[in-house]
Formats: sequence, structure tokens, C-alpha cells
Amino acid sequence: MKNASYLLAAGLLLMLCACTPAKQQDPGVDSTRGAELLAPFKKDLKLALVAGMQQGPLNAISVCKDQAPQIAASLSIDGVQMGRTSHRLRNPENSAPEWVDRVLQAYLGEDQDREPRLVRLQNDRLGYVEPIATQPLCLACHGNTLSPDLAVLIREEYPEDEATGFSEGDLRGVFWVEYPEAE
Repeated sequence: MKNASYLLAAGLLLMLCACTPAKQQDPGVDSTRGAELLAPFKKDLKLALVAGMQQGPLNAISVCKDQAPQIAASLSIDGVQMGRTSHRLRNPENSAPEWVDRVLQAYLGEDQDREPRLVRLQNDRLGYVEPIATQPLCLACHGNTLSPDLAVLIREEYPEDEATGFSEGDLRGVFWVEYPEAE
């Protein structure tokens, strides 16, 4: 039964990696590159989270705290920057760049529109954002009820945590990538 839980968790995390075409903010720009740049971050984070969850939610906290920023940093090269953020942060270091925050606020205002978005930025740069929907697996660390040990660890690591109380399907946050426009 325990292996079935891990398979379910892996399947749910795979849904995080599904790429769909972006809602075009600028019809003259293709969003494919943004999705391609973001895909390795989502894949590597998913693998790290599955491995962490196999050891329990307490270990998944360290994946989000330590490994996720390292993965994003390792892929943020050659003018590319990426990360993840939320309107209800656990880690203040995941605060959104201004342009991402505007897209995140738009998602919150348009509850039914969860399509990825492409944004033209200054200095010949583009931004691409994909929403993260809360999956059942996410609820272990981000739901209404946390295990006592997990709740204590989160309070210790993140005294200003705002990232609990989510329900399945809620907008948990976004993945984002900013990159130079191809010539």
C-alpha cells in the first residue's frame, strides 16, 4: 500500500509538468521557448519532491527550502532566470518579480483562466508563467490540517508562513521564467 501511495504521488507531480500553450499576450511571439526553458526546472523539482516524499513530508520541506532554489539557480544561466512563487508564501525568498506578481494577481482575479501566459518585458526580454494547481499530495504540507511534527517544523523554519489552508485545485502559485527574446 505504501508503494501505491508513492506511485500516486509521482503521478500527481507529473501533472505539474504538463505543458500547455501559453495565452499569448503578444500574438507575434511564440511561447514554446518559455515552456521549454521551464520544463527542466519542473522535472528536476518533481524528482526531488518525489524522493523527499518517499522519506516523508518532513523531508519534502528541505527539498522546497534547499533543493528547489539550487535547481532554479543551476538553470538560470545565459540571461535566463527562473523560479516559483505564490500569493501566499512560505519562504519570503520566493517573492515574485514585479512582472510575475502582476500575472499572479491576474490568475487570482480570473479563477477559471489557468492558461500559461507569455509577457513581453523591457530590454527585448520575455516572461513565461505557468500556474501551479494544488494537488492532493500538496495538501500534506499546504492543506488545512498538518501533522503535528510537520506543523512544528514549518513554524520553526518559516515563522511567517502563509502557505497552508489550500484545498485541492486551488491556485498554489506559479512557475516563471524570464529570458532574452530570440533574434
